[in-house]
Amino acid sequence: MALLVLLTGCDVGQTFDGFGWPQGGISPESKRMYDLWIASCIAALAVGVFVWGLIFWCVVRYRKRGNALPVQTRYNMPMEFLYTIAPILIVSVLFYYTAIVQTDVDKLSKNPDVTVEVVAFKWNWQFNYRDGQGTEARTTASTLGTSEVIPVLVLPTNRSIRFEETSRDVIHSFWVPELLFKRDVMPGKIRNVFEVSSLDAEGAYVGRCAELCGSYHAFMNFELRVVSPEKYDQFLAAKQGGKSTQDALSAIGEQPYATTTQPFDTRRTQDNFNPDDVPARTGS
Repeated sequence: MALLVLLTGCDVGQTFDGFGWPQGGISPESKRMYDLWIASCIAALAVGVFVWGLIFWCVVRYRKRGNALPVQTRYNMPMEFLYTIAPILIVSVLFYYTAIVQTDVDKLSKNPDVTVEVVAFKWNWQFNYRDGQGTEARTTASTLGTSEVIPVLVLPTNRSIRFEETSRDVIHSFWVPELLFKRDVMPGKIRNVFEVSSLDAEGAYVGRCAELCGSYHAFMNFELRVVSPEKYDQFLAAKQGGKSTQDALSAIGEQPYATTTQPFDTRRTQDNFNPDDVPARTGS
């Protein structure tokens, strides 16, 4: 109890570097998951301190004193009751709060403010701004990444955003560390859908593919650019008017290219592949 009182008097996550969990979430869902993680770690530490205390107490209290055996106890009902009920209570409480947070994070609304279709392919991204949900919706603007230009996904603050993911080839994974979770992008007819109720902080955030998808998996980066709702509307209007993503970003006063990551040297040169006019040699 003393430990819990002391820990609740400070920013536990910042003090202990998040107990290994990334900090700085930019959505309400990420903050809920972070709080669940911190609370679980505190509970685990409290249980650990209690168990360690019992161990050291037994080591000191029942250490060998001469050749006489200590009193032999065949059973201890209060202790056995505690060992049975306490773990069940702890697991039940953790399961309850985990189920609540998971249900909240996976919740979908009927009419989100923004819908983005995330299309993954070897080895880049395409982001389609849609006028509705599902496969029947129409794409009103699109951003396509290349080996030379990192794709920038522009989204607004204070609006609910739905991500609808699909892959053109193999399984990829859409991951923005500041969202504190990632979602697999499946090929075929599967559309992995999730929402964030809002993005709370403007800025540029690196995004990555978090699923090993082939030779150039490490080069499959993108950038999430969070702007004000007014700037987002201006950006989308510029895109719909025929401007490129870079020109549309410049029009709203943003950096036209990604600032959190840069294109990698794919090394797709003649030195890496066998030219057609060179005969095959015997193996060694």
